[in-house]
Amino acid sequence: MMYDWGNSAYSIIITTAVFPLFYKSVASNAGIANSDSTAYLGYAVAFATFIIAMIGPILGALADYEGLKKKFFFTFFAIGSLSTASLAFVPEGNGTLLLVFYAITAVGFHGANIFYDAFLVDVTPEKRMDQVSARGFGLGYIGSTIPFIISIALIMLADKGVIPLATGFAMKLAFVITAIWWIVFTVPMLKYVVQIHSIPRDPDVNIIKGSFVRLGRTFKDIRKYRHVFLFLVAYFFYIDGVGTIISMSTAYGTDLGISATTLLIILFVTQVVAAPFAIIYGRLSQKFTGKKMLYVGIFVYIIVCIYAFFMKTETDFWILAMLVATSQGGIQALSRSYFAKLVPKEKANEFFGFYNIFGKFASVMGPLLVGVTSQMTGHSSYGVFSLVVLFIVGIIVLRFVPEPDQVRI
Repeated sequence: MMYDWGNSAYSIIITTAVFPLFYKSVASNAGIANSDSTAYLGYAVAFATFIIAMIGPILGALADYEGLKKKFFFTFFAIGSLSTASLAFVPEGNGTLLLVFYAITAVGFHGANIFYDAFLVDVTPEKRMDQVSARGFGLGYIGSTIPFIISIALIMLADKGVIPLATGFAMKLAFVITAIWWIVFTVPMLKYVVQIHSIPRDPDVNIIKGSFVRLGRTFKDIRKYRHVFLFLVAYFFYIDGVGTIISMSTAYGTDLGISATTLLIILFVTQVVAAPFAIIYGRLSQKFTGKKMLYVGIFVYIIVCIYAFFMKTETDFWILAMLVATSQGGIQALSRSYFAKLVPKEKANEFFGFYNIFGKFASVMGPLLVGVTSQMTGHSSYGVFSLVVLFIVGIIVLRFVPEPDQVRI
């Protein structure tokens, strides 16, 4: 849970808020057009996403062997956190090198999350997985706001000349603060969490060759894991809708004429509200099951899409943001724990590699659907409304996924 507290700073400061603003500023000073700089940033994200999506199952299969899960986790954590700190030392006029380091941070962050998510099967029995996963997300939302507030305060004070720092330098400090926060709160994970479920290592068998053999066997025996892949298909659709709304929310707000300062305040409040609701989802899952609470979360997002269609004012945007806050943490937390309950524990890393693939490639279809629909109709509101399709398909497929206690592997 403390790792969620630590690494969530990366999500809000590097992925969502400060780094995109910093890069756009660097690109603008270099004379790069806004459309081109946005495209270059997108290419960097796509490149990092593709790498992790491709190597995820392979790394997961390797990490399933005894004693390797934490080593892989530490490797990617080190790559992510150290490269995040290194962003502050990239020459300010070198936008290309900045994007290269950003792509490396993304590979480290998402790569570490494969093994972190898979550790869920090692730290708690199935009956507590929903609560532990939800509390992790809840702490993550709370923990991320602290370095976010510090960073935004430094940037705003520097921008107004209250403190003797250039705005660009204040943004670089935010990168260092993020890395330090991430590293410090990873210590409990490294010190106390151990791999319990694993596959014994045969000294006569090359583990790399053995990993590929096991991956091939998993695909060959796909009928045996039909329930897992059904869940992944459902997850692919509904998490695509969730991710699209999160990633494009700033664009929606800008279209409404909401100022950057107000958008940052809304983003902060959304994080604060999301924290207790993620925990509430975990508790309610004990009473109503995780699957039913996933239905609730998906239904809330369908309402969000419909409401966004009629959105006109800043007040509407606040309402929309709070609706998202009630369910974004819960739906992600329960998806993680539901999947952890479905997969064989000794092969958790391998399967969470697939989980990562579906989650990453899902981030492509939603924005594409919004873009195409918006262009065809001439109204972005129709693009947002089109996401309803993804949630409906997701909820239909989810109905065919059995409850974890009905699965026998």
